[in-house]
Amino acid sequence: MSAARLVRGAFLRSNPLALLSVGLWSLVGGLFVTDLDIGVVALSAYLVVVALVAPTWRYPLLCLAFALVAGATVTYSTWRGNGQELDAALVQGVRVLVVAWPGSVAIGYLDPARLGDHLAQGLRLPARFVAAFVAALQRLTTLAHAWTQLDRSRRARGLGPEWRHPVAAVRWGLSMAFALLVHALRGAGRTAVAMDARGFATAQDRTWAESADWSRTDVAVAVGGLLLGLVAPTVWAVT
Repeated sequence: MSAARLVRGAFLRSNPLALLSVGLWSLVGGLFVTDLDIGVVALSAYLVVVALVAPTWRYPLLCLAFALVAGATVTYSTWRGNGQELDAALVQGVRVLVVAWPGSVAIGYLDPARLGDHLAQGLRLPARFVAAFVAALQRLTTLAHAWTQLDRSRRARGLGPEWRHPVAAVRWGLSMAFALLVHALRGAGRTAVAMDARGFATAQDRTWAESADWSRTDVAVAVGGLLLGLVAPTVWAVT
């Protein structure tokens, strides 16, 4: 097995709290993006690390696309509202990329069940809150699958989208969104009943599926997130 595969596998198995720290430190580092040079250096550092540790480029590129849309929106609004100063607007857009992209990539590899174990045992959060939070996250992960199933069933009945007609396409999207909302509400109701039946509401002593230990890999991921978050402050301090 190559070293690259070992690194990627270790990243996927790392502590959920360590992954969350990557997003936290990127938020702190983004506060120090005061010019384009700092932003480009910080973003380049994240690009290099993601290229080394991400299992595939598909998900990071998807996150980057959404971050670019957000950055472009902020850039345009800043440009219009700040006397059409392009440099200041670009700085704000790059800051959005530095803040949003690393955290969104790291969060995408979180396992809700493992996150609950570490929130309850590591951070000592209330067990009832953790159980409800994990259940909500697990419901969110099923929405994409539910959307696909709804789309397939509608296409099988001849109710697919008509992209040549914008009004019909909008109606199809709204109907799909409403159907997904109904599906989510039904699923949430079933989950709530099942949790109450198992005593989640009244239980005092709870057990957890896995222990919340920190390995050397977890520490390395957390330290790596800290070092990446310090790139922007370091460049800001020396320039």
